[in-house]
Amino acid sequence: MEASVKRRKIEIREGDSVRFHNNVGFCIGTGRMGLALQQAYQEQLRLVQEEIGFSHIRGHGLFSDDMAIYQEYLEDGVRKVEYNYTYLDMVMDSYRRLGLSPFLELGFMPDKLASGRQTLFYWKANTTPPRDYGLWADMVQQLLRHLMERYGADEVVTWPIEVWNEPNLPGFWEKADREAYLKLFAVTFRAVKEVDPRFGVGGPAICGVQDAVWMRAFLDFCRREGLFPDFITRHHYTTEPPEASGHYGYAKLSDPEYGFANLQSTRDIVDSYPEFAGLPIHLTEFNTSYIPNCPLHDTNQNAAYLAHQLSRLGDVNESYSYWTFGDIFEEQGVPFSPFHGGFGLVANGGIPKPTFWTFAFYKRLQEFGGVCAYRDDAAVILRREDGSCQGVVWNHKSGAGDLNLDFALPVPDGVYTLVTKTVDEDCCNPLKVWHDLGEPSCPDEGQNRLLRESARPFVATRQLTAQEGQIAFSLLAKRFGVIWFSLTKRRFVGDRGYDYHRAVPE
Repeated sequence: MEASVKRRKIEIREGDSVRFHNNVGFCIGTGRMGLALQQAYQEQLRLVQEEIGFSHIRGHGLFSDDMAIYQEYLEDGVRKVEYNYTYLDMVMDSYRRLGLSPFLELGFMPDKLASGRQTLFYWKANTTPPRDYGLWADMVQQLLRHLMERYGADEVVTWPIEVWNEPNLPGFWEKADREAYLKLFAVTFRAVKEVDPRFGVGGPAICGVQDAVWMRAFLDFCRREGLFPDFITRHHYTTEPPEASGHYGYAKLSDPEYGFANLQSTRDIVDSYPEFAGLPIHLTEFNTSYIPNCPLHDTNQNAAYLAHQLSRLGDVNESYSYWTFGDIFEEQGVPFSPFHGGFGLVANGGIPKPTFWTFAFYKRLQEFGGVCAYRDDAAVILRREDGSCQGVVWNHKSGAGDLNLDFALPVPDGVYTLVTKTVDEDCCNPLKVWHDLGEPSCPDEGQNRLLRESARPFVATRQLTAQEGQIAFSLLAKRFGVIWFSLTKRRFVGDRGYDYHRAVPE
């Protein structure tokens, strides 16, 4: 039985304008910073920067032991502290070469500075408070001074600073001790501002557990202590709890309206404090599932669902950082296969996932600029004064069948070129190719090359003629499809004697 096709007409009039804040290129997430020393990590990040291009990168583990920053030694029976920035410089230099600035997440705790032995993840991140808050403050200050000396003070003070990660979860912060976190935030905030008051510092970096309680407690504390954070941070995930099976967790997507309402509630809480009203909110992590072994992440459904998310995340948030750019990631150990449901936009082997292109398409919109003339739950369209336009359309609703969109746009009369790039289950689906190959856990180079070839959007072009100030065309968004399109006036530049129609037989 053929899939049902629903039709929707989208008619735009001259002067139409819709609020749309698209800051998709601001920040991207990464696993712990020490992974940046791996070649495959750098190759995946280079691919992301070439095709998408982010401004900032945020990851865990800046102060974890594999980065080796905090050191102690005995001299004449006295314990002293020194700092080692060898790996830090390597990581930061690699980011800078790729056009990235860090969004500095301060954590986790060096073992020698920790007050306890609680650890998290395969790589054993210490998630206890410091045994000495003064030593913690000095470590933070010396790190910033080193970065300022190496990269220039005027540059480094523009790098946002976030204090810790998800302290409202007992795994990420011992006992989810709110008072201990608030103390850490105050000590850190003052230490950073003492180095240079131009630094932007924010928190509380919470996820969705008791988020309203934590947000109010954080703002109440800042009010009492006379602290004025420069921005607020939180996280955003959009699936139900997963069902475990072998190495994997299978999660169902939640109603997107529930997540948008939750984000709005944070905006409302912040704005209810006169002294903090209007503070930027950065989603320093977001994705569909919150586990790094959810097969959903590798699918076209994930790409289409996130196309809808990206159309609205800017409504109440200054930025939103996808977690993560690639699948060199070890929170639950080294993955067994390239398609293991990792968070990344890129699967191991340098294979872009469908969601990779959702971000590439929105980044093209960000670069295009113009005015948002239309936005709904299946499309966002930007126009310039000359009539050119770009848009993204998607079909994210499970079981809804295909979606045919009929467009009518106001443009000056003439001939136009319509370019489309399509990502759907038929034409850009490396997961299916991998499945059809027998799900090899370690694809050889020939298989990897095939997978990379299958992971590109389908490109198509058409010539369209505008008459009486309007142009019409249709796009078919198949099940879990995402399409980027561009409409520009055709400028014909022919070479002497060349006749396309003679060259291409009818």
